Amino acid sequence: MAGLRIGYGFDSHSFKPGVPLVIGGLRIEHTEGLAGHSDGDVLLHAITDALLGAVSAGDIGTFFPPSDDRWKGADSSLFVRTAMEEIATAGYRIVNLDSVLVLQRPKIVPIAGDIRERVAEILEIPARNVGIKAKTPEGLNQDGVAVAHVTVLLEEIAGLDEPKRMVAEEEDPEEMEVVVRTLIDEPPHNMSRLGRKPAFDTDDLT
Repeated sequence: MAGLRIGYGFDSHSFKPGVPLVIGGLRIEHTEGLAGHSDGDVLLHAITDALLGAVSAGDIGTFFPPSDDRWKGADSSLFVRTAMEEIATAGYRIVNLDSVLVLQRPKIVPIAGDIRERVAEILEIPARNVGIKAKTPEGLNQDGVAVAHVTVLLEEIAGLDEPKRMVAEEEDPEEMEVVVRTLIDEPPHNMSRLGRKPAFDTDDLT
């Protein structure tokens, strides 16, 4: 069975007038947007942290510190793409993702399907493997804040050939001979399948 890893991400941003509202990579019509050094996409930020955490690669601030002006107003899908490169380098891929958005407004249920499709597109997985849920912050006294919780499941990439069976039945010595001969004759495994993808040029995105 392939190895599995779970990642959890959390993020929150306060609402701010005069900026666009972007959640899950989707531009949403609303009177206020979310404050942040980048585009304030609370859901993509939580997804980024969940992915990085699953492979022990740090967090979003490790790669994109808010003190760096290069990320001012940046599209948060860039952060997710970087996290995806990290999990690919570690030898994993996304199985599915589940999320909960906690905010008083706007109403997420009518647009949950659109957010789901956009997140699935960014993550390059089927939409059926993305969960988008929304709750209101009853009793939490955070009406002016949007919060996102994300859990992601990763599986080890089965890109490399499975190890050959090394132990044959004692009563079948011919089987052992076949196994040994196969190991001798086979060319070396191609280890490049798990290599890092070429890095994108951040200068084009700032």
